[in-house]
Amino acid sequence: MPESGMFPPTRQAALERLAGFVPAAGRAYAEGRNLDPGPGEPGAVSRLSPYLRHRVISEAEVVDAVLQAQGPAGADKFIQEVLWRTYWKGWLEMRPSTWSRFLETRDRQRDGLADWRALDDAEAGRTGVEGFDDWARELAQTGYLHNHARMWFASIWIFTLRLPWALGADLFLRRLVDADPASNTLSWRWVAGLQTPGKTYLATRENIARFTGGRFAPSGLATEASALVEPVPEPPAGLPSAASAPPPGPFLLLVTPEDLTPDLGGIDPAGAAAAVVTSDPRLCFGEAARQFVAGAAMDAADRLAGRVEGPVTLLDRLDAGSLVAAAQAARVRTLVTPYAPVGPTADALAQVARGLEAEGARLIQVRRDWDTRLWPHATAGFFAFRKQIPAFLEQERSR
Repeated sequence: MPESGMFPPTRQAALERLAGFVPAAGRAYAEGRNLDPGPGEPGAVSRLSPYLRHRVISEAEVVDAVLQAQGPAGADKFIQEVLWRTYWKGWLEMRPSTWSRFLETRDRQRDGLADWRALDDAEAGRTGVEGFDDWARELAQTGYLHNHARMWFASIWIFTLRLPWALGADLFLRRLVDADPASNTLSWRWVAGLQTPGKTYLATRENIARFTGGRFAPSGLATEASALVEPVPEPPAGLPSAASAPPPGPFLLLVTPEDLTPDLGGIDPAGAAAAVVTSDPRLCFGEAARQFVAGAAMDAADRLAGRVEGPVTLLDRLDAGSLVAAAQAARVRTLVTPYAPVGPTADALAQVARGLEAEGARLIQVRRDWDTRLWPHATAGFFAFRKQIPAFLEQERSR
């Protein structure tokens, strides 16, 4: 059971964490972001990832706060890290079969695994590899790892322990409080040499010692990282259709774990006849994320109360029948929800939409302007995407 309290699941906690980070988001972040001081120790990173993952706080307001405090030059490194998250989501959104392939690979690797003890030892932190075992235990206890530790862990898993990469990515999905289909899957693919074919990430004793302040200096690590191989992903397709704003007239607002602050994405709660907030545990991958989402959903419901015309209902299971009943009680046939990118929530909403249609109701997904403007640029590597950032930020400042 992961520790509670590290990430209080409220918007107020997210805003306080942002305010505390902003003064150090410039040079201090740029110089210290790769240092992993260990669990419970102060570091340079923001630790906003669970809040951004579930959009308890938005990328736009985080970037705006850092820009105001640090200016474009000072904020550059941190803004790039925020935009990596956007890039990964856009990349996967235009290549959804990469997610399907990951799920198939995970199941195939699990079914064909010969050495279950090696897998169990790696997950439990019993491999004897210094650092790696500590990160495995930290992950289980806290639901969190520093980003640099995630890279070291993935590299050691794949190239030193020679365990199936998709089972490592699945472990992160099941343990991380900020587990995200895009960022997690594509980062593991990048380490393995699948995302950028032939380009791998090799964890070394020297790098780990340097960036953990000498806490760890593991011996016996792989000295080579031969890229894994799989079929090349399909070319990027256009973004799926989505609305840019809700329709006029009353509607039922549906809030999912993908976006727990819909008013920051162009959906005015005042236009809703009622609201439903779901914390369906099937939409999360593991217990840390489920605990966070359960609390954050309650916080979202509290924040919506009084802002919609009718009641705000918490729903622990996302299904068409419950939503039809809620829509009928609100005397509406239209449901509006923030757009859900590739992952279990998107799959659940597709099934719900079919059930609603059979009952004469419709579900409209509203995509945030941030995503609509940036995702289409994720057609190649991040460095091409990064070239769009200055013009985008200039547009943001002039809006």
